[in-house]
Amino acid sequence: MFAKIHAVAKQVNQIVVGKEMQIRQALVCLLAGGHLLIEDVPGVGKTTLAHALAISLGLRFNRLQFTSDLLPADIVGISVFDREKNNFLFHPGPVFTQVLLADEINRATPKTQSALLEAMEERQVTAEGRTRDLPEPFFVIATQNPSHQVGTFALPESQLDRFLMCLSLGYPDAVAERALLMGEDRRLLLKSLQKVMEPSEMIEARLSLRDIHTSPALIDYIQALAQASRQEALFVEGMSPRAAIALVQAAKAWAALEGRNHVIPEDVQAVLVPVTAHRLRPLKSRNGSGTVMGSRDMVLQLLKSVPV
Repeated sequence: MFAKIHAVAKQVNQIVVGKEMQIRQALVCLLAGGHLLIEDVPGVGKTTLAHALAISLGLRFNRLQFTSDLLPADIVGISVFDREKNNFLFHPGPVFTQVLLADEINRATPKTQSALLEAMEERQVTAEGRTRDLPEPFFVIATQNPSHQVGTFALPESQLDRFLMCLSLGYPDAVAERALLMGEDRRLLLKSLQKVMEPSEMIEARLSLRDIHTSPALIDYIQALAQASRQEALFVEGMSPRAAIALVQAAKAWAALEGRNHVIPEDVQAVLVPVTAHRLRPLKSRNGSGTVMGSRDMVLQLLKSVPV
């Protein structure tokens, strides 16, 4: 089962070259049952990564381009009057899928962004006074451009907290970029991908994480990290209980991919930055070079300050 997830990673690595760590982290996020936010400048492969993951995992896939004029009904769906049946028929929106790619999510207004909150948290949507369940499994893979770019609306903390992990791809190194320049168009390569897993296998893999052991000492370590984030003068607010739970789940998924049935501190350290950095707003501390430290740098500083 987990061998197939490694096979998924291998296939996606052929499309998004030079990003093995980010692809592994993305698979950990989905294996843990969470939603994924990919933040970076345009053109580095965010959408391609989401496409490749959905195809390789064998999941039904919808892509929705978020724009400033997108309405909540464009996501959830709308009822239309049917003259022949003399009643209203609900037409499901693109959210009724297994993987929803919310492309450039921060280009939509806060009202439209909030339409995803119930779907992400409850795996259901309420429209026209009726609650409808979403398919299982259900993942949101969202991409967003840096907030300093024109035409973006910052995601509120309540929505950021719904994403289990946030990744940044960054520019490729020289070797990977040369492979991109000399190779085939990535969009053409996407069409040649084959599914490696079935949806039922992903559900089974997720359920198997319940059997991954977390010792009391490891829970003590995670609690120490959470307490330090709240007490030390690093962040405006510390880690929420939901963030700590997400850290446990992601660490379990990382341990499973490592072939272990128990979590060790190195698993927690491997996922700490992508799980917590987007949830924590740093105070305006400065590093030795005099520049404002970002959330990721501050989380690494937090990690160093808490003994195992």
